[in-house]
Amino acid sequence: MDGNFTFAVEPDRDLIRTRMAGFFDDDAFVRYVAARAAAFRQLRCGANQHLWLVDLREMKIQSQEMVTAFSTILSDPAYRSKRLGFVVATSLARMQLRRALGDRCGNGVQLFVDANEAEAWVLTGSLRAAA
Repeated sequence: MDGNFTFAVEPDRDLIRTRMAGFFDDDAFVRYVAARAAAFRQLRCGANQHLWLVDLREMKIQSQEMVTAFSTILSDPAYRSKRLGFVVATSLARMQLRRALGDRCGNGVQLFVDANEAEAWVLTGSLRAAA
């Protein structure tokens, strides 16, 4: 399919930036999981002390199988972030993401429409910093 992604790691800031787009199939998902592991190996901070900003604005609505697959990896404690911010463009994509996140929203995880607000929160932990 056309599912694609990029990872940019800033080890000095303990920050990972991810952009995801398109519709994911099993092959794209497997490639994503491998790339995520490689990105995390570049971090220098302690476990679960990293910051993560994920841009999903170009992500298409996913199959139920992919929502379940992403839900499984999002719940992996080895990859839990100090702060995880998602930028989501559409309300339907936001609903799918909330379903994939389960009870993690609000627990170091926030969803945003504005990329600048998301970045400000991920970097500082303050929603006011974006104003």
